[in-house]
Amino acid sequence: MSERENSPYRLRPPTYVSPARRIDELTGDPNFMTSLARGLAVINAFQERKRHLTIAQVSHRTEIPRAAVRRCLHTLMKLGYVTTDGRTYSLLPKVLTLGHAYLSSTPLAVSAQPFLDRISEQLHEACNLAALEGDQVLYLARSAVPQRLISVDLSVGSRLPAYCTSMGRILLAALDDDQLHEYLARADLQPKTSRTLHTPEALWDCLLQVREQGWCIVDQELEQGLRSIAVPVRDSGGHVLAAMNVSTHAGRVPMGDLPRRFLPIMLEAAAELSSQLFPAP
Repeated sequence: MSERENSPYRLRPPTYVSPARRIDELTGDPNFMTSLARGLAVINAFQERKRHLTIAQVSHRTEIPRAAVRRCLHTLMKLGYVTTDGRTYSLLPKVLTLGHAYLSSTPLAVSAQPFLDRISEQLHEACNLAALEGDQVLYLARSAVPQRLISVDLSVGSRLPAYCTSMGRILLAALDDDQLHEYLARADLQPKTSRTLHTPEALWDCLLQVREQGWCIVDQELEQGLRSIAVPVRDSGGHVLAAMNVSTHAGRVPMGDLPRRFLPIMLEAAAELSSQLFPAP
């Protein structure tokens, strides 16, 4: 039997746990507010590709009963977070205030912005900062270049799959082996392009390489024509707090430019950011 046939990932489908099931698992805690958890799950049911949802669709996505979904949406409407056309519901801009307090107060996002701006100005490409949130990367800060447009619409608060993004692989590589095995066993690894690494075995090998070299390039795995390079941002103990990347178009920047020209600038900025966040005593 080959090593691949012995793999712990072989024939293990992704494990999906619905929001309703996660909430049910916590209902034995006397301090746990089920109604609040359901309301947050309803908000998270809305996505970029599904901005308008019916009660039935929200219920299907979350596995929360329709009656409870209806009450959640009614409450969110009264508070100004949701609107309806009588059939479908959609989020209102006030939802952004839920994340604004964190994004505006965290030293990481605030401190990183000048460094992202500097990198973007030097390289004339978009520069981003993200943290791992579940199985996705959450964009904490961004410095965009208006004339450099890609089809992926990104902003602060955007989320992308971790497995096929350069920042995601930096953050996944920072997990310990047990956490990484758990992620690879449950993640829904779908090929976004013909280049996407989408098997646990291939990703495991890739992430071990990222651990070893301390940076990551992803070439057209999220979107055709889009390539990026990412580096870690570490705390004083060397633990990875976040990842910083520069994204560019494959037709504009040769692959060789990423490690040769982009990487030194990014490593220097990441080290400076870490030193600013955690000055030596």
